[in-house]
Amino acid sequence: MASQITTRALNRATLDRQHLLRRTSVLGPKEAVSHLVGLQAQNVKPPYFALWARLAGFRPEQLSALIEARELVRIVTLRSTIHLHTADDVLTLRPLVQAARDRELRQFRGQLEGVDLARLAATVRGLVEERPYSMKEIRDVLSEQWPDATPLALSLAARCSLPLVQVTPRGLWGRSGRVALTTAEHWLGRPPGPVPAPDDTVLRYLAAFGPASVKDMQTWAGLTRLGEVFERLRPRLVTFRDENGVELFDLPDAPRPDEDTPAQPRFLPEFDNLLLSHADRTRVIPAPYWGRAWKGNQAFPTLLVDGFLAGVWRLEEAARGGRAVLTVQPFGALGRGRRDEVAAEGERLLAEMTPAAITSYEVRFGDVMG
Repeated sequence: MASQITTRALNRATLDRQHLLRRTSVLGPKEAVSHLVGLQAQNVKPPYFALWARLAGFRPEQLSALIEARELVRIVTLRSTIHLHTADDVLTLRPLVQAARDRELRQFRGQLEGVDLARLAATVRGLVEERPYSMKEIRDVLSEQWPDATPLALSLAARCSLPLVQVTPRGLWGRSGRVALTTAEHWLGRPPGPVPAPDDTVLRYLAAFGPASVKDMQTWAGLTRLGEVFERLRPRLVTFRDENGVELFDLPDAPRPDEDTPAQPRFLPEFDNLLLSHADRTRVIPAPYWGRAWKGNQAFPTLLVDGFLAGVWRLEEAARGGRAVLTVQPFGALGRGRRDEVAAEGERLLAEMTPAAITSYEVRFGDVMG
């Protein structure tokens, strides 16, 4: 019979694998992106802040150089959202999650009247492999060919049918431009591999996010019917039961620290995968704070205290005046000791993640969400 694991123990295990209990000096940015199986990258800056929270000695220019060298790439993959992946993962993960893109596209099939999807894909490939196109430019060309189709559905069909990557300077630290797209194979100079078996990806997910249930993995990947994969892997895994009796799988030798292991405050970007990659997110998000990091459609960067979501933050930079202000909004009382720890971590963020022109810093506690 599987032993029970508490929510706090799940929290510490996941934080350890995410390198959020202590920053790692063993992994560089590329190795960390690979270990984490990608970073959320809807906006430009989140991957930089995600790695700053996890890597000792991280500097934004390190990540920017890897993106410019095409060793790391921005592309729609997991959960139909933009992620930053290694080039190798782009050419394997995208084929793996193509079934989810096909399922997404079927929801809009009624808005694609008369559209031959194979012809659409060939048309888009011809455009973007000649030069990078914006999605608006792609949509305009497709609307001329299929005027009866919904423009939004045409954009979706292009994105779902082809592995379109965002080319530089988009995504570079301090130099980001508009979104322009080409195919992954054109950008990387090599074709995608065959669709891989999901077994290795399940093991990688557990290494970065475990212990986890089948539904947790399916939530992270945006895939379905992974139960049979876990069953196939069961002899290689260990199992637990969470406080609700849900079966969780894990790698036998993965770290599972004591639940009383200290966890220092961490400033995470909006959309950090730590908060999005489980069906049951109580290992990171206390029940009273569910949904508190959002206002309408806007997600805010988040603060962890004692390993759990505890607030949001905003960074304002005034290069002309050489000043940066970090405003922190806790969701509840922190206590003097915790408040001092948050302020110290905030000062570190200001010193290491603001431009050289910034010479004056301030950490404030106040209203972020308005």
